[in-house]
Amino acid sequence: MAGSETHYTLPLPAFAKPVKLLIVVAPYYKDIADNLVAGARAAIEAVGGTHDLIEVPGALEIPPAIALAARLSNYDGYVALGCVIRGETTHYDTVCNDSSRGLTLLGLQGACLGNGILTVENRTQAEVRADPAGQNKGSGAAEAALHLIALARRWSGTSRPMGFQAGDEIKMAGGTDTV
Repeated sequence: MAGSETHYTLPLPAFAKPVKLLIVVAPYYKDIADNLVAGARAAIEAVGGTHDLIEVPGALEIPPAIALAARLSNYDGYVALGCVIRGETTHYDTVCNDSSRGLTLLGLQGACLGNGILTVENRTQAEVRADPAGQNKGSGAAEAALHLIALARRWSGTSRPMGFQAGDEIKMAGGTDTV
């Protein structure tokens, strides 16, 4: 069982310039969400960062809220927090898969985010994972966002476009050609 495993966690990055994150939480299970938020806040504050917090109705609304913020505001990163507990219908699968897919797509588009949406079989699993004195998955999500922000800052100004660009030389079997 994962509870008895030991895991390596990267040390928190240091920032020369302060970071500001947006925590987006779906408080459907309020006590669990509050614990996730407490863990995320502690991790952000540990690096001297600041945060804003917004609430959305459910896990499916988290990716669109982050997408809006990424387009319309100036956050360095985002923390997605919520909890989906398996019920009697396939709605659980839809919510888990689509919220995760939405966050993955945002990340692939360059958003520095940590996914702290718990997907569990029962409330007990959620409580253990959300507890700041337990598995502290809220902190883990914030730490993931912080590490991605550090990478983005490290690599900023060094971006290279993907694919061929005008003037690139291409080595071909019969010699070299210029695009």
